[in-house]
Amino acid sequence: MTYCCGILVREGLVMIADTRTNAGLDNVSTFRKLHVFKQPGERIMAIASSGNLSLSQSVVSTMIEGVENKDTGERETLMNAPTMFQAAQRIGRVVRAIHDDESSALIAADVKFDVSFLFGGQIRGERMRLFMIYSAGNFIECTTDTPYLQIGEHKYGKPVLDRAITYGVDLYDALKIGLISMDSTMRSNLGVGMPIDVLVARRDACDAELSYRIEPGEPYFHDLRERWSAALRAAHMAIPRPPYAGTG
Repeated sequence: MTYCCGILVREGLVMIADTRTNAGLDNVSTFRKLHVFKQPGERIMAIASSGNLSLSQSVVSTMIEGVENKDTGERETLMNAPTMFQAAQRIGRVVRAIHDDESSALIAADVKFDVSFLFGGQIRGERMRLFMIYSAGNFIECTTDTPYLQIGEHKYGKPVLDRAITYGVDLYDALKIGLISMDSTMRSNLGVGMPIDVLVARRDACDAELSYRIEPGEPYFHDLRERWSAALRAAHMAIPRPPYAGTG
């Protein structure tokens, strides 16, 4: 299981991904799911992946090596895509190509073609964007009305994002809220776990302002978890009890 979220606010982009993969209770591993591609001052792009690990790794590796365009002869990668939209289209085409190549073998092995991606960043001269790419290769784009996207085990971390994230929130407040969302997911699903990879990219910088891995026991994240738990306990204690006793 996986949890990844991307938050696009006025000041920039936050992307967060866990690293846990498991094929049973006794087979737990750590793999990076947040991959960053950058040419400082020119472009910053990041892909976070969810679903079948072999399929997601195949998509990312193919986007690094590139795919030959039969019409132009150009080897298309993320790093030479002219726009973020066309880069998202390239990822979608690769997803569909891998599905066509692997579907027969997956069906024979009774394995579902399950993969999805968050893709965000900025190319110099155009606006910062964030997309969610589905296993069919189609995608949607983040908007100012709902300035975040999630993949994987998203239901536990969604409520805090719904309540606290707006397009105008401070960039590092967005990071804080995203980490609370991750903590909420980790507490409710043991299939999501540390280390946690984090990217912060400020709008128009076309570079990573923060690219960081939060390891188990990291002081800030430990403190955040404790403070959030205490704040929730204090909040529910401060709300009056329901006045319904004895009315039935």
